[in-house]
Amino acid sequence: MAPQRRARGAAHARDGHNEAAGGRLAESAAFPGRTGRTMARVRIEDVAEEAGVSMKTVSRVLNEEPNVSESTRERVRAVVERLKYRPHPSARVLAGRKSYLVAMLYDNPSSNYLMEVELGVLDACQAQHYNLMLAPLVYDAKDIVSKVESLVVQTRVDGVVLTPPITDDAALLARLDELDIPWASISPREENRRIGVIVDEPSAVAEMMLHLASLGHRRIAHIRGHAAHGASAWRLAGYRDGLAQAGLAVDETLVVDGEFSYDSGFAATNRLLDLPDPPTAIFAANDDMAAGAIGAICERGLSVPGDVSVCGFDDTPIARHIYPALTTVRQPTREMGRLAGVELLKAIRDRDEGGIVTVPYALQLRRSTGPRPR
Repeated sequence: MAPQRRARGAAHARDGHNEAAGGRLAESAAFPGRTGRTMARVRIEDVAEEAGVSMKTVSRVLNEEPNVSESTRERVRAVVERLKYRPHPSARVLAGRKSYLVAMLYDNPSSNYLMEVELGVLDACQAQHYNLMLAPLVYDAKDIVSKVESLVVQTRVDGVVLTPPITDDAALLARLDELDIPWASISPREENRRIGVIVDEPSAVAEMMLHLASLGHRRIAHIRGHAAHGASAWRLAGYRDGLAQAGLAVDETLVVDGEFSYDSGFAATNRLLDLPDPPTAIFAANDDMAAGAIGAICERGLSVPGDVSVCGFDDTPIARHIYPALTTVRQPTREMGRLAGVELLKAIRDRDEGGIVTVPYALQLRRSTGPRPR
């Protein structure tokens, strides 16, 4: 199932920036001569001459800009690859008055999740010859807006990718707009969905609850994520809806708080197991907390899934690396990062471009879930 994109506005063609502006540009690759010795660095002029096009056309192809036929794009790309041409970053900045730098802003305790998102954004940036800068923040710090403003001014980033919970900081979003800095969000709340990528998280969790109910589970617990994350509310809503669809009442004693970290999942599971009537299945709002749940269960000498089934959300690498392998909802985290980057770069080129992309989810049924114990 292909991702679905909701455009922000009509696309407008515009001239791409000319890499030849201000004189010939220094390049990063050497042009091998027939003798095999290095003769000179490859220049944009060399690519243009070899492809039989203008330097502006080469620049448009490299920057994925409009008004170039597909056959011409393919011909230019083939020459770029054959000559090993790479634009020099400083020359591109001088020619186009851009930094060719994107920042990813984050404050998330799940290193597994962040690594996947970062790789995806990097994929998008490298495909269009941009650099990526990582900017760790404290989402509830009083000076978060001023810190981001300083970063924007000092580094001259062309745009930013926002990860939860920073995606929904209203004051920060307003300041980025005032500074005319394009931004793309991963999993933003409804009111902040302008450019970025989302998953239908409530439906995904509801489907997981129906799966657990089909295994005979009736006491299904939920470890929530941090309240500041939109995902926490969506996954709780999916938990409640899924139980309702299965004809099961929600027992509020089975809903406990977590922080999207392994340690918080471990502690929350111990609270659940200490209940007079503990759950036979636990759904944690992310894989890190689910891994913590498995650790707590095993420390008590219980088995997963023999005594308690456990499932998570995200399908980050930890889901496949722990034992037993974790049943979880797969949201394509790396692809979400890549798509957020792609949409952001569209908006950097043209403020009327870029939109919200909805990506599909899938249940990954592994060995951490099984029938309710008798």
